[in-house]
This record gives sequence, structure tokens and C-alpha cells, in this order.
Amino acid sequence: MSGAPPDYYTILDISPQASQQQIRDAYKKQALKSHPDRVPSDSPERPARTKKFQQINDAYYTLSDPTRRRDYDSARSYHGFSSGDYEDSDPETEDIPRQAPKPSGGFPWSSFGFGAKNAADEEHFSNEQFGGVFEEMLREEGMAEGQEARPTGKFWSVVGGLSGGAMGFIVANFPGALAGAVAGNRLGAVRDAKGKSVYSVFQELPQGDKARLLSELAAKVFAHAVGS
Repeated sequence: MSGAPPDYYTILDISPQASQQQIRDAYKKQALKSHPDRVPSDSPERPARTKKFQQINDAYYTLSDPTRRRDYDSARSYHGFSSGDYEDSDPETEDIPRQAPKPSGGFPWSSFGFGAKNAADEEHFSNEQFGGVFEEMLREEGMAEGQEARPTGKFWSVVGGLSGGAMGFIVANFPGALAGAVAGNRLGAVRDAKGKSVYSVFQELPQGDKARLLSELAAKVFAHAVGS
């Protein structure tokens, strides 16, 4: 028999009785909170964030589909998890262990996206899933449009403000102007790439711009959650 399943409800910080919309909203919050690009590429926090981000994606992949969720709930109940009272947890500080699937017998966690073949596969899975929800969030904020999630003027306005491309020209010295020109040219090169979705553009932004964009988007998502 395979080991007990991860507690995906705790990972998303929701009740086992959560609705599908609550699961989706929780995923948005937790994915934005834990996304590796919220910290610099060389940050010592990045490996832990990457691991947690993958856990969150596994949880959402499983619970967002009624059939996968039903099968998961059956296995969860079999392993003695409570389906009643729910205790709050802080996914920023709690490290939930990932259990490796057994080679045979027991529950097939790999069918849920859980237990990818290697770290590269798992990272690809996480990024691909997050990309779709990222585009949805930007559509909700008026920063993407159409099935292809093309960037809108509002998106470029936000990115331009975050990038500091114009800031160098405000500084009354040549180094400041030069820095501003370089940043502006980099942003312009990204913008001139036609036919890309907002997530594709996001992936090409400098690391600092990614972090600021995710932080701004998170603030909007958290504000909506508080207001609802």
C-alpha cells in the first residue's frame, strides 16, 4: 500500500467542504504568495518556495477536478484524515512533506500530477498550470484580452510603471539617464514581440519586474478576497 496522501486542503488553507470556487480562489492566493519569482533568482528562499509552489499546484490540480477530488477524498478518508473540523494553517511557514509514491499497489498519486518523474518535469507542470490561471487573473483585472490573453494597454502601463524604464530620465545625471534608456529598451523589445500572451511576456521580464508584478497582482487578489 502506498503512503498517506498529502493533505491538499491544508496546503490550500481551505476546508474539506470548500466549493470549487473557493478552491480556485485559494489557489490564486497561495500560488501568488509562494511563487518563486517573488524573490531574487539567487535568494536562499527560492528552493523552498519552488517546492511549496509545486505542492500548491499539485493540490489545485487534484481538487479542481470533481472526479480527481472524489478519488482523492476516498483515499484521504481511508488514511484517517478528518473530513469535519478544519484548523487554519499558515502555508508560508508550515513545510508540508511530500510523500513519494510507491512503485506498485496503493493509490496512483502520479495520475494527479503528483510525483512527477523529476524536478524539471514538476517545475514545467507547475508553471504551465499557473500560466493559465495567471492569464485568467489578468483578464479579470483588464490587463489581458481574448482567448489568447493578449496584453492590453493597461498591462503595458502597469509593467512600464513597475520596470522603472522612465525613472532614469527623472534622475538629473547621465548614469541615471543611461540606466533608464537601457531599461526602456529592454521593455520595448519585450513589447514589440507580437502574438504573445501575458504569461509569455511575464516570463521574459527581468526578475525584479516579475516580483513587483506578482506583488501588485497579489494585492488585488487579496483585496478581492477580503471584500467578498
